[in-house]
Formats: sequence, structure tokens, C-alpha cells
Amino acid sequence: MSLYGVLRSGVSGMTAQSNKLGTVAENIQNSSTNGYKRASTEFSSLILPSSSGSYNSGSVTSAVRYTISDQGPISYTTSATDLAISGNGFFVVSDPKGSPYLTRAGNFVVDGKTGNLLNASGFTLMGFSLADGAGTPSLNSLDGMVPVNLASFGMQASASTNGIFTGNLPYGAEDGSTKLSSLQVYDNVGNPVKINIKLDKVDATTWTMTVTDAAGGVLEGAETPMDLTFDANGNIAPPSDLTFKIPNGKDFTLDMKGMTQLAGEYSLTGASNGNAPSAVKSAEFATDGTVYAVYEDGSRIAAYRIPLATVPSPDNLNPRAGNVYEATNMSGGYQVGFPGTVGFGSVASGALEGSNVDIGTELTAMIEAQTSYTANSKVFQTGSELLDVLMNLKR
Repeated sequence: MSLYGVLRSGVSGMTAQSNKLGTVAENIQNSSTNGYKRASTEFSSLILPSSSGSYNSGSVTSAVRYTISDQGPISYTTSATDLAISGNGFFVVSDPKGSPYLTRAGNFVVDGKTGNLLNASGFTLMGFSLADGAGTPSLNSLDGMVPVNLASFGMQASASTNGIFTGNLPYGAEDGSTKLSSLQVYDNVGNPVKINIKLDKVDATTWTMTVTDAAGGVLEGAETPMDLTFDANGNIAPPSDLTFKIPNGKDFTLDMKGMTQLAGEYSLTGASNGNAPSAVKSAEFATDGTVYAVYEDGSRIAAYRIPLATVPSPDNLNPRAGNVYEATNMSGGYQVGFPGTVGFGSVASGALEGSNVDIGTELTAMIEAQTSYTANSKVFQTGSELLDVLMNLKR
């Protein structure tokens, strides 16, 4: 057996165990890193040709593997912008240069400078804008995504388009008696507009309803009073809705089909849609990836939809700094879809996926690597001493 082979074996063994200690150290350091995936060092033997009378010592090679496909534990937080994936898939993020990557680290917060959602490593969450309708992802491409930015949804006003006016008109009211009500609606720019509603008893089964603006002016579509007719059971008969135009607003339909005329007190209620100008207060995330901009008045609109991406072999993705990954030839190309669809997991808001590192396992691996490293160093030391003896024979 060649002494140089013994030395080579000792050095390769120490190098391999040093690599194992490196992955153990990385795992322990990142045991609290959200979305981190454990690295491990795997060994394989390198056999050199030998004869029956002489053994040629080989060596060992090492390769680093990442358990990217293994789910980490889910923990719940108090931040609505913390996101966790349960099941298959990765968030699509981009670096400051716009290059796309994949990650499971969903600790996103709103960046005060840009309004984008950034995670702790500074990567921007990407999604499809719903401003012009539902975004449709390319099944095998990350193209078409934009930064999820709620700052782009400024103050919003919504014009009123429909409302209800319901309740009970007293059956025993005298003919010619009048009841007055009003309803607040909103015009195109969010100004509140008061609509007056006047009810007059005509006979046992009929009331007339007159709708005017706050000053008593005639509204387009409601130039004449509308008859409200009730049957013998006190239920309103069709037609039971009136459409008119709100000043500087849209066509507005007032629905009265729930109104009755029963032997009881006068009690009417009304409501309408629309709202005054309101700013974005927060964001809500649905399990299907839809991001809603929530306004101060409680209204909300679907602003973005977050897709998930994956590859055929996630464990062969290439890890990059910042706890992100990129596709390789061995991992296969990107596959994109929405959360909850076939092949993709779901997204939980107010939750984070933790590291899949187990400290106990890593400490055991560290002791094993230390022991093996020491043993290999003894092999190298012994071979070196034998080589010295051989060299001294020449003197």
C-alpha cells in the first residue's frame, strides 16, 4: 500500500468531515431563520484500482444536500403581513435589481420608502395586479408579475348605485297622512348627498312615494310620485323599486320589496352602498393568494393575487444569500399556479414557517464529525510518521 495513498486518504477524510462540520454550523446558526432549509453533507467513496498484492488506498468525496422540500413548523404571529405556505410551493420575490427568486421566508413588512412588501432579507414579494381584472399566470414562467404595493391604492371614493328602503307602514293610518324620511348616498367624488323621501297615504291599499334632493328639487327618473300598492296580506305588490339619478352621481336603484303595511307602528329603515373618500389602512390576505386593500371606512378591494411557484425537484434548487433559491438544470424549470389549486399549497396570513433544523440532531452530527475528523487526522499523522521512517532509511 502506498504511503502517499494513506496520506491522501487522511486528508480527504478530514476535508469531508470539515465540510460536514460546516453544514452543521450553518444549520445551527439558522435554526431560528424563517423558512430556512437544513443542509447536510453526504459522503461517497472514491475507489482506486488495486492489485491482489498491493492495495491502493482511495478517498472519500462529499456533496452538500438541502432538504428544501421538507416543511418547517408553522407558528402564528400578530402581523397580518406575515405569510406561511402550508404544502407545496414558494413565494416569488425579486432582489433590488429585479431578478426573480423563490423563497419560503414570508416575514414581509411594508417598506416605508417604496410601499412594497419586503421580507427580512430585503426581497420584494411579487404578484399579479388585479387593477385590470384577474391576473392569469404563465404555467412555466415568472413573467408578468409586479411588486405587491398597497401604496399605489390611494384614497378611494365609491359612488352609490343601489340601496334598500324597507320596514312597515301603519295599516290604520288616515288617508292623506304624510311620513317623511331621508337617505344619505354618495356622488362620483364621494360627496355625501341627502335624498328626501316623502310617503303619503292615498287609500286603504295605496301610498305614494316622492323622492327629491335635499332642496326639494326634482331628480331625473323620479319626476312623478311612485305608487306603492299593498295586497290584502300587507305585502307590497310589484313594481317595488325605483331608479333615479343622483346629482353628480350614478343611476341609483332603491329597492322597497321588503316593505309591508301591517297593523303596527311606523318603522322604516334604509341603507345604500358607496362611500366617502377613504385611505388604505391595512391589507388582508386570503388563502387563495388574493390581497385585499382595506380602507379606513371598512371597505376593501381585491388589489393583487399572489401566485406560488415550484420546480419538479425542489431539493436541487440552488440556494443563494438571503434564504432564496433559483432554478437549475437538475431542479427543472419553474411551474406557477395559485394557492389552493392542484399541486400547490395554501397561504396563511399571520403565520410564519420556521426552520426545519433540529438542534439535537445537529449536535449529534457535530460530535460524529468531530470524532471522524480526529480519527482521520490520526491516519494522516501515522502515515506521515511512516513516511519519515522510510525517508530516514536513505540516510
